[in-house]
Amino acid sequence: MAAAPDDSSHAGKPPLSHVSLLGSGGVRSEITGDPDASAVLRAPGRTANRFLVHKPLRYGKKFYIGEFVAERLIQGIAVLSIGFILAIFYYVFQESTWAFRSPEHVVASATSADESLVPESYGGESLQPESFGSGELVPETYGETPGTTDAQPTGSLEAGRAASQGLETSGNDKPVTIGQLVFANDLIDNVPRYIWQPIGRIPKYSFAPLFMGAFKVTLIGILIAAPIAILSALFTTTFAPRWMREVMKPAIEILAGFPSVVIGFFCLITVASIMQEITGSTYRLTSFVGGIGMSLAVIPIIFTVTEDAFAAVPRYMKEASIALGASRWQTAWRVVLPAATPGVFAAIILGFGRAFGETMIALMATGNAALTSWNFFESVRTMSATIGAEMAEVEFHSVHYGVLFLIGAVLFVVTFSLNAIAEFYVRKRLIKRFQGN
Repeated sequence: MAAAPDDSSHAGKPPLSHVSLLGSGGVRSEITGDPDASAVLRAPGRTANRFLVHKPLRYGKKFYIGEFVAERLIQGIAVLSIGFILAIFYYVFQESTWAFRSPEHVVASATSADESLVPESYGGESLQPESFGSGELVPETYGETPGTTDAQPTGSLEAGRAASQGLETSGNDKPVTIGQLVFANDLIDNVPRYIWQPIGRIPKYSFAPLFMGAFKVTLIGILIAAPIAILSALFTTTFAPRWMREVMKPAIEILAGFPSVVIGFFCLITVASIMQEITGSTYRLTSFVGGIGMSLAVIPIIFTVTEDAFAAVPRYMKEASIALGASRWQTAWRVVLPAATPGVFAAIILGFGRAFGETMIALMATGNAALTSWNFFESVRTMSATIGAEMAEVEFHSVHYGVLFLIGAVLFVVTFSLNAIAEFYVRKRLIKRFQGN
């Protein structure tokens, strides 16, 4: 045992503040502060074959301008990103309140008597409407005899404009209520109906057909994608040789970046025709066709998360199972899969949220008919597809505008809740199971 130096031997030297010891077992231990090194070394069972005294360590004390700028830049970008995300959330929820408020303005009734409306003129010459022949132009009519309609009269441009503005509801519709969005908003043949009809003399906004359509397409997509993705991940982690695993995993994960519009186009052109021939359905674009497209988009997500969950199963569990005489299949089915159940569940939830909010595939492959039916071979309209189809033509700050933003807010709440459940479930159950924290 090395003798500790006396404090007197350090007269005129920096104070003793850091001591390094190398014990007999070859393990280095450090003591910081202003210790009484000799007391430490005299502790029972403490041996050392080398005793070093050096200056206090000052890691991080030196100022580097480059590190300072990089650190502040990273912090600023992180804060800015969070701020942008919160701003988007605020904007979506704030704009959705227009569904419950009166429109900001009412479309003025433009008539021929308005003096403010003056035809454009170029070079001081008044432009005359184009005419073809000497006869007066009369609006075309389909399916009804002239004179039986209520439009007054129908033979002039002003009359047609007035009739069109009379039917125009954008900006003139009344604010909606939660009851109108959730419950039946029409009665046809004494049967309550859920109608989504934003354009008409009496606009009707019901979330029921949109929510049901999104749920049907998502459910079909998950039922197709989950078994394929889970079994593929189980094969990759348990049965596949190393070279095949290194090829399959990145190949499937790359599919996650495949443009959804391409998948939707593939379903629109090819899958819809094949499924109509097989099922004999009246409709070509149905929720089933949309579900197939959703499964193609969801498989990479479920596969990636599930494969990570399988790979996180401790190796000793697999080796113990094989050592007890179980086959590789029995080990995979009765040891690996049950141990990774929380991760598999989280992967399915993440896939469900991804499919529920998908827009392009639903817009191109489901038919966009807001029907409330559980028939999987009928056209449907999803919530995200409704936003994509109608937002470009809606009047700014109208009730219809607010309802579309309200749909976006509902989509956000649903997907955020599903992702939060998956994340917390993984953190609470899977990590705790494997790490024992």
